[in-house]
Amino acid sequence: MTESIEPAVGLPVASEAVEAARALGEDGARHRRDELVPIVRRANELYYVADAPELSDAEYDKLMRELVAIETAFPALVTPDSPTQRVGAAPSGTFGEVVHGRPMLSLGNVFDEDELRAFDQRVRRGLGLPPAPAPAPDLRYVAELKIDGLAISLRYERGRFVQGATRGDGTTGEDVTANLRTISVLPDRLREPATVEVRGEIFMPKAEFARINAEREEAGLQTYANPRNSGAGSLRQLDPRVTAARRLSSWCYQLVEDAAGGSEARPVVASQSEALARLATLGLPVNPDRAEGLDIDGVCRFLEEWREKRHELPYETDGVVVKVDRVDQQERLGMVARAPRWAIAYKFPPEQVETVLEDIVPYVGRTGTLTPVAHMRPAKVAGSTVARATLHSLDEVRRKDLRIGDWVVLQKAGDVIPEVVRSLPERRTGGEREFEMPATCPVCGTPVVRDEGAVRVYCPNPACPARLAQEFAHFAGRGGMDIEGAGWAVLEQLLARGLVKTRGDFYRLSVDDLASLDRFALKSAENLKRSIERSHRRPLARVLNSLGIPQVGEQTAIDLAGWIAERWPAEGMDPGEWTALVARSLPTVTPEEFQEVPGIGAVVAGSIARYFGTPETAAVLADLVDAGVVAEPPARRVAPGSGATGPLAGKTVVVTGTLAGYDRPAAEEAIRAAGGRAAGSVSRSTSYVVAGENAGSKLAKAAELGVPVLDEEAFRRLLAGEAP
Repeated sequence: MTESIEPAVGLPVASEAVEAARALGEDGARHRRDELVPIVRRANELYYVADAPELSDAEYDKLMRELVAIETAFPALVTPDSPTQRVGAAPSGTFGEVVHGRPMLSLGNVFDEDELRAFDQRVRRGLGLPPAPAPAPDLRYVAELKIDGLAISLRYERGRFVQGATRGDGTTGEDVTANLRTISVLPDRLREPATVEVRGEIFMPKAEFARINAEREEAGLQTYANPRNSGAGSLRQLDPRVTAARRLSSWCYQLVEDAAGGSEARPVVASQSEALARLATLGLPVNPDRAEGLDIDGVCRFLEEWREKRHELPYETDGVVVKVDRVDQQERLGMVARAPRWAIAYKFPPEQVETVLEDIVPYVGRTGTLTPVAHMRPAKVAGSTVARATLHSLDEVRRKDLRIGDWVVLQKAGDVIPEVVRSLPERRTGGEREFEMPATCPVCGTPVVRDEGAVRVYCPNPACPARLAQEFAHFAGRGGMDIEGAGWAVLEQLLARGLVKTRGDFYRLSVDDLASLDRFALKSAENLKRSIERSHRRPLARVLNSLGIPQVGEQTAIDLAGWIAERWPAEGMDPGEWTALVARSLPTVTPEEFQEVPGIGAVVAGSIARYFGTPETAAVLADLVDAGVVAEPPARRVAPGSGATGPLAGKTVVVTGTLAGYDRPAAEEAIRAAGGRAAGSVSRSTSYVVAGENAGSKLAKAAELGVPVLDEEAFRRLLAGEAP
């Protein structure tokens, strides 16, 4: 078994790595340390502060372990500002600072079973227990899945959520209270009036990560690297609306302080397993996928159980955290430098495979962007077979030195999105060739255009068949006008038969037109026609998003809609007349004026102005107005903590089922805009449940608890400040 020692820096490291460091000699080790420190510091800054990592977790871990080995071999090289002596990174200065009453520590990492068993041996020595394999019935572990997210601290006083902070450098974090309030799984009130400090992890579910990346790619924006950093970036936003739109989640795993009634001390929990049970009793989210009462063999079995099964989870986990269960034993073991001696993180190795990059093919998106896509020899990775992966841009192809015919390393980012990690130049035969973007659109033959900086290459032809088909699909899809039943198979027929040539043509279709489609009977044609009619009225943000404006995604559309409603107030106007006014006015707005929209900079403002300033866009807007599309202005937002009162100020509202005029995100945004809290579950503190078609268990729960239930019309009256 590989011996793992515990150096002064507090991170376990294999003895072989220390011997390799000693072989460098002190001068060589100092030189290598001087090379490593700035690399690791930059990686920490990009990971913890900028949420834009350049290194994979495995690459970072390898560099950090080498640095630890060097400082263990030559303790004189350890300095107070070494990355090995710090937790995370210092607060960015963007938010207010919160000093943690107790430091938020990091954990040492182990990467195989031998290192994990070496941790068990160190724990036994620290507690004066016999070494393995001798039994130690008084020593038991808790194994919890390690969530790859952003560590947070939550403070509740007399049961009310009062403050939330990031870990920061372990001593001082950032105050992100307003953003944490938007995360529905974190309760505003506990089930008891207790004063507690709780620690946990904020993460982005895999499905949300995939949704946001797909939206950003469609909008011509750079995609996020992984769920961890996109989740962290979503939480660390100056505007809580951005956080709210990202649908983050959380697990809590540590009880730092606990007092009943806000003052009377509770008996201190005796173990980590009791602490988790207490957190669940208070109504905080606790991960059910854990195991308690384990010896080290049981921990190893837990690891094996989840090595493959983790791919089935709706969130990303990169390992297992192993903790000594008993608190008195934790206190005896104590900590060293930046890490506790009673806990360790086992990290699953990244699942990567090697395959052949058979071709790189440019695909034309709905904004005209040509995206290089890798076509590979099919390979199984993270539970599924992968044959294609986006390469994002020509710059990315060059940065990774990818050539057609290369052997490449393939993985899934966040176990979700296929990603070509790097090429394997050592396996080249000389027959590989570099990829070049075509000079003309591969679909319509129009000469392509390069954006400023030559990052984006696109087809400028608005009538390009590839653009039209995807633009219309986006327009009718869930992120746009949400015309239920107008899927790709239906859309292809409508376009092929010339029944839909413009977006407005959707609203000019008759039942007879629809009944003429393949596999359509009268009933299905009537259903689709009703769906089209329901989509006539949509919130302005949804209408804007449906247009597919370059570099405008869902959240930017919401911000833009709010700015439009302030610039051209809708009060006293017929909704159709107001829609026509906005359609006529948008083409006259300058890039400088669009920069007044919160969160929009010069580049995006210029893109929006160019889009609305073209005759083609003016024709699209006029066509939609002529077809009877009505854009509903957003409700006037009540700023959190402003003291202002909105129709739903102080109210908690749960939406369930399918509403005709709103999808779930739009309904929840309307609730927040009116000053209310959009919750994901029904409890006694819920003020209203809004129920659409096919409402399920939440409706039954509302009836059980006596919570008022509203239909969509009553919901609209409530938003307008009228009695439901």
